[in-house]
Amino acid sequence: MSVALEILRDLIRCNSVTPADDGALDVLVRFLEPLGFKCIRTPFEGDGSYRVENLFATRGNSGPHLLFGGHTDVVPVGDASAWTHDPFSAEIDNDGTIWGRGAVDMKSGVAAFCAALPAFVASGEADKCTISLVITGDEESDAINGTVKVLEWAEAQGHKFDFGLVGEPTSAATFGDTVKIGRRGSLGFTITVAGEQGHVAYPDKARNPLPTLAGIAHQLSNEKLDDGNESFQPTNLEITSIDVGNTATNIIPAKGRLMGNIRFNDNWNGQKLEYWLSSQILKVPANGCNVELDIKQPVSRSFVSHDSAHVDMLVKSVAAIAKQTPKRSTGGGTSDARFIADYCPVAEFGLVGKTMHQVDERVPTQMVLELEKVYAHFLNSFANQG
Repeated sequence: MSVALEILRDLIRCNSVTPADDGALDVLVRFLEPLGFKCIRTPFEGDGSYRVENLFATRGNSGPHLLFGGHTDVVPVGDASAWTHDPFSAEIDNDGTIWGRGAVDMKSGVAAFCAALPAFVASGEADKCTISLVITGDEESDAINGTVKVLEWAEAQGHKFDFGLVGEPTSAATFGDTVKIGRRGSLGFTITVAGEQGHVAYPDKARNPLPTLAGIAHQLSNEKLDDGNESFQPTNLEITSIDVGNTATNIIPAKGRLMGNIRFNDNWNGQKLEYWLSSQILKVPANGCNVELDIKQPVSRSFVSHDSAHVDMLVKSVAAIAKQTPKRSTGGGTSDARFIADYCPVAEFGLVGKTMHQVDERVPTQMVLELEKVYAHFLNSFANQG
């Protein structure tokens, strides 16, 4: 069995449902240390949150500095009885498919990058550059005590990065068809409308928050934010919940709450969107109710890595192995690349993400081996850049 698949099987067998580690980082430390990597465990906790195990592994101290970002935490399996194979068995079937939670998102990316390192080190090419890995256990959860804090710590230690590569599943329909060079930002918000509870037969003795809440929902849903631009699709706002907690038909509720999310391009930032939301709310009559807007923190900013020679290098590596030139995309959700973008240009490349987060998450083993080849090609190009 290939090194990539051995590592991947060991990682999948760790029940690392976020934010648990269950030995996943130990698997990586045992592999990386014999290759000359200095492995530093960087656990963080605080902000009213839980403890998260993270790993910063680095080799070399000269030449261009590549940062690989990944995570070993996974989403819950859901109904385990609905899986064809045990979600933590890492079983490989007769068709050459490996099954398990994290097989796609994204223990495969971590395993493929690590598997590309031994030959890179043995050839002496690794001595021409510095390679670091930031592996977190907090990507699938709040992303508070993971990559963002490890990078703050690394900067305080004097580490400076020239390019970031994240191994998230980015391919859409076929392996190698997409490289992510940016992501839209994400802002979550809650709007609370407080009135006064009362009997429906005596509306003059109450203040019903629902007409105001409904008016705000309508206003937000029908106001276009932008048309997108050359790099990004249009910003979209989605209402995700409206709740009053009222089970009676003869009571006017005291308050109601609306929640939503905005996925925004680089025309916006958190401050501008908060102002926009406030201005839209003011267009709706309050009817004597108190209206409060709360922005969930942190707001994930948008980013895009334009005109990066390293992005061009990655695209060429993908094309050389996958035999197709990948599209440069900024679509999809957020990832920890948004934190790396504060320190250096960053791009993402990985497997086809069709089964990620689903029951029966799985990936063809051949695709994992192809991913390893892409990373190996890119490492050699990175080390020998002019």
